[in-house]
Amino acid sequence: MADTLLFNALREAVDEEMGRDDAVFVLGEDVGVYGGSYKVTKGLYEKYGEFRVLDTPIAENSFTGMAVGAAMTGLRPIIEGMNMGFLLLAFNQIANNAGMLRYTSGGNYKIPMVIRGPGGVGRQLGAEHSQRLEAYFQAVPGLKIVACSTPYNAKGLLKSAIRDDNPVLFFEHVLLYNLKENLPEHDYLVPLDKAEVVRPGKDVTILTYSRMRHHVTQATKKLEQKGFDPEIIDLISLKPLDFETIGASIKKTHRVIVVEECMRTGGIGAEIVASINDRFFDELDAPILRMSSQDIPTPYNGKLESLTIVQPRQIEEAVEKMMALQI
Repeated sequence: MADTLLFNALREAVDEEMGRDDAVFVLGEDVGVYGGSYKVTKGLYEKYGEFRVLDTPIAENSFTGMAVGAAMTGLRPIIEGMNMGFLLLAFNQIANNAGMLRYTSGGNYKIPMVIRGPGGVGRQLGAEHSQRLEAYFQAVPGLKIVACSTPYNAKGLLKSAIRDDNPVLFFEHVLLYNLKENLPEHDYLVPLDKAEVVRPGKDVTILTYSRMRHHVTQATKKLEQKGFDPEIIDLISLKPLDFETIGASIKKTHRVIVVEECMRTGGIGAEIVASINDRFFDELDAPILRMSSQDIPTPYNGKLESLTIVQPRQIEEAVEKMMALQI
């Protein structure tokens, strides 16, 4: 076992897959000589050369379109978005090309590509650098969407995403890159379509992902001291959602709280609530509670920024309130 930071876990995943398969290559802004804005590609340019680690111009739509074409010919591109918010400039290439070409070509083309990079609300990065794009892309057919949350699942998920024959949007949180965890020294994969039961419990199911996993875990430590027993599920896969794991938990706890950093209106949580009501309504003993970010551009001011997203104390209070309404 080796102690590894999350950004190094991602770098190991890319390095191992590039070494395993010559079709894998990386492209993006400053991924080569500079080693990536968060050092995920550090050292890969020197190891694999300029034809497999491509520094691109500041032209997201152009290099994303190029990656789609490369994937159609059998290569396996990994796009690093310097900040995921900038990939809105490539929305057409991701949605109309990457997401649909395997279907519109009648299966003649596969699109094995990964689009990865930092997102989420950081520490005073401003509105444009605090984007959460998962809900923007959730409605696009043909895409898989994954959000890593620990060094272990970051490495295993990225390796699985690179090997997948479909386009995968791989969301990393800008504030999780320095998380540290012991990783196995052997090769391993984490499935792209499975949620993780972080903590088994019997009182209430808390569904979360990305950085909010750690806010929920922090709140749960206080809740345990008060005698509560929540079950924490890290969704990991945002598309498709793992309703087998979600359903099994709901049938045990009969109460659900969704904690997300996505916006409340049209967010991931909205889809989860609707889907749970469609599938498991009769299992619920209380209305589903959705805890989301405020529907405003993220303020630069640090105190205002913290008020826009869900905090551990709010999660703690929500569980206490829900359990007080037991039937």
